Amino acid sequence: MAQAAFEELVEDFQFLEDWEDRYRLVIEEGKAMAPLEEALKVPATKVEGCASQVWLHALTEGGVLQFDGESDAMIVNGLIAVLRKLYNGLPLEQVISVDARAEMERLGLNDHLSAQRSNGLRAMIERIRSVAAAAAA
Repeated sequence: MAQAAFEELVEDFQFLEDWEDRYRLVIEEGKAMAPLEEALKVPATKVEGCASQVWLHALTEGGVLQFDGESDAMIVNGLIAVLRKLYNGLPLEQVISVDARAEMERLGLNDHLSAQRSNGLRAMIERIRSVAAAAAA
């Protein structure tokens, strides 16, 4: 089960028929995020496997995941915002069990991202899952 914020995003996507409008919404979601502190843009937070520069900084307190992130690409920044809506606030065990591919399919993103963007999205999801798995262990 996805977070309420993600469910709201799914509803917003259902009202948008044009993919340009959907991309605009993803980009706007990214623009609405606070920038990641420069001190957190270090090799340890950098996500490998992305065509653009991507940093994810995760915190796991009380068995719950929270993460922030940033990219130098607008659409990827938006994808980070989408992933935050999907994962932030979930207990670690639920983070690991979320079928992110199926959830993204609800937005139709799987069919409309380039191969490079899809690979980058997978890399971000794997980073989130590995952080949650390590913290849960």
